[in-house]
Amino acid sequence: MSSRPQTPAAEPPEESLVASRTAGPAAVRGSVLRGAGYAATILLSLVSAPLLIRHLGIAAFGRYTAVISIVTIIGGLTDAGLLNIALREWVTRRGSDRAELARSLLGIRLELSAAGVALGVWFAALAGYDRVLVIGTLIAGVGMVLQAVAHLLSVPLQADLRFGWTSAIDVARQLVSVLLIVGLVLIGATLLPFFAVTVPAGLVMLVVAAVLVHRSMPLTPRFRGMAWWPLVRDTLPYAAAVAINTVYFRVTIVVMSLIAAAQQTGYFATSFRVTEVLVGIPAFAVGAAFPILSHAAAADRPRFAQASERIFELALIAGTAMALLVVLSAPFVIDVLAGAHGAPATPVLQIQGLALVATFLAAAAAYPLLSLRRHTALMVANGAALAMNAVLTLVLVPLDQAKGAAIAAVLAETCLAVGQVVLLVRSGETRLPFGSVPGVALAGAAGAAPLLLDIHPVLRTLLGAAIFLSLITVFGMLPPELRHLVRTRRST
Repeated sequence: MSSRPQTPAAEPPEESLVASRTAGPAAVRGSVLRGAGYAATILLSLVSAPLLIRHLGIAAFGRYTAVISIVTIIGGLTDAGLLNIALREWVTRRGSDRAELARSLLGIRLELSAAGVALGVWFAALAGYDRVLVIGTLIAGVGMVLQAVAHLLSVPLQADLRFGWTSAIDVARQLVSVLLIVGLVLIGATLLPFFAVTVPAGLVMLVVAAVLVHRSMPLTPRFRGMAWWPLVRDTLPYAAAVAINTVYFRVTIVVMSLIAAAQQTGYFATSFRVTEVLVGIPAFAVGAAFPILSHAAAADRPRFAQASERIFELALIAGTAMALLVVLSAPFVIDVLAGAHGAPATPVLQIQGLALVATFLAAAAAYPLLSLRRHTALMVANGAALAMNAVLTLVLVPLDQAKGAAIAAVLAETCLAVGQVVLLVRSGETRLPFGSVPGVALAGAAGAAPLLLDIHPVLRTLLGAAIFLSLITVFGMLPPELRHLVRTRRST
């Protein structure tokens, strides 16, 4: 008993924070910081993406995107959900147990990543890609490994709700990537060197993350082969869910590279370049509350239910707003990215933009399900989405090319969102506020009305956003967390 009084002093600070009443506001601030960081990466990508597309041309950019998609798929497959599992376990474990977990996860990450890179190169060769694309897959794969390890090292920062640092790491990666891409464009580089951009960008992430966490997390991996099997055995369904999610989201671009015309693949790739960036926002925003959800699911179920309900409503509003902005601004965005030659990608982007509503809702259901350890439920929902996307892509691409691919992506994302929301409701742990859906849908429809006006896309976007925000406020649905945040900033 004499050792008990020492326990609170020995506990890491993140455990007391996620259990406190200040955790909610901290998570909201974290979401804003992560959103701001993500916005910064988007703005930086707007510097490099138009240069890259115009330098390579639509067809070559489609080939570039196909390779990056393969590498991203491999990264998701080999991630096996380790990042979220590590974050959940870090919040609920202590002391030496936590340190051993971190070393084992680093070892697993490196072993799986090495195997994944080999698999990606093998697939590129088997699919008949030329020598440049096969080598590019290998090089980009090395950069993927570096970035994956850096993300795993950021777990202590996320558990402590220190999202300013995690955002800074991502912005640093993007800045390095943009500078290198711009430099390569200026010297007239061919396609292959652009794949190597991921390597120095990954190194920057890795070094910065290691410097920030070296006092709280061991940096030496433990390679034990199958000895780590007990660690991941009960999370295999979730690992499968993550793998399926990664594949289904990008399977469309890979299939198009095999069965569609190069120009149509390029149009979809141009649209995909925008949505690929935006679909990361829900994970960043909702993920800021994941440490709180994990702690509440283990120790405070009423708090878990309340947090899940608020996250769902916030995701519904944010997803609708984001989809509206994409639909309204698509002509301007495509013109900036690809010029007049990319104009056929505009309706493709407008269709794909609708999927953002489902993406936000899917994230709002996935994190509570993961906190409840409903791994099999997540696997089932993602499996259904993958099956739908594969079938619809094969059917719709021959019928309507890039537009058909966009429709397939939207329907698959909707399938995922509906499936995960239903599974969360059936868990019996929360009662989601579905009464908010009609009001948000009406505000979104009204916000889309400026599409009927013959005005500049930027003015159309601003007008639509103002209409949407006004109606959300009139309906009394403006999130109180945002009002609290604004008041706090003003007071500061």
